[in-house]
Amino acid sequence: MNSNNPFLNNKTFSNAVSRRDEVHQATVIDQNQDMTLAGTINRSLILFLLLVASATVIWWATFNGMNPIIPAFGGAIVGLILVVIASFKPEASPYLAPGYALFEGLFIGGVSAIFEVQYPGIVTQAVGATFVTFGVCLALYKYQIVKVTEQFKSVVVAATLAIATYYLISWLFSLFTSFTPVHYGNSMMSIGISAFVIIIAALNLFLDFDRIEKGVEQKMPKYMEWYGAMGLIITLVWLYIEFLRLLSKLNKK
Repeated sequence: MNSNNPFLNNKTFSNAVSRRDEVHQATVIDQNQDMTLAGTINRSLILFLLLVASATVIWWATFNGMNPIIPAFGGAIVGLILVVIASFKPEASPYLAPGYALFEGLFIGGVSAIFEVQYPGIVTQAVGATFVTFGVCLALYKYQIVKVTEQFKSVVVAATLAIATYYLISWLFSLFTSFTPVHYGNSMMSIGISAFVIIIAALNLFLDFDRIEKGVEQKMPKYMEWYGAMGLIITLVWLYIEFLRLLSKLNKK
């Protein structure tokens, strides 16, 4: 089973290894062109800083009178397009990943500003919860307290696909009918669903860590550092948004 994150699936990483192995045996391979853990971490930090910078601009503009809906929606659409392109052309990740971070920052900044207006202080809480979750998952993975087995992958991927299917069906029904999805509002059922989704999003981090580690061990091409970093940011964005939703339900009167 693959990571649900389209950027960290086995097929893409296997293809990257295959392209590298196609190099003629007589060719001298520069080891500096291999994927490294340090390089992936550095790329992840760069993407994170770009995302925060873009989000800060929209945040500032929103609290100075601008409507964040259009840039947030536009950023989400362009970001999704870049994700799809990169999933088919991972070698273009060094160019697509920074663009994704910038446009996704527009989405994050706009959504965060909207939530902050309704629930002052919620963004700080969501950011803190996201970082704490990331740190805990990283520590659990690093010290092998949680091991990513094939069964673990199967359960996480199945649960993630179920969540995605549920969200899609609920959105379609609410769009064309008067149906109100059960995860709307602040009922105990709704809060429980949000908590469950956060757990699954956190578990996806373990799959991401594992796939990146395997990529380094298999000496994948250098551009896979950007690809792996981009996938990790995607998971963190999902986790942050889910924390915003859960905290908004808990703060709703």
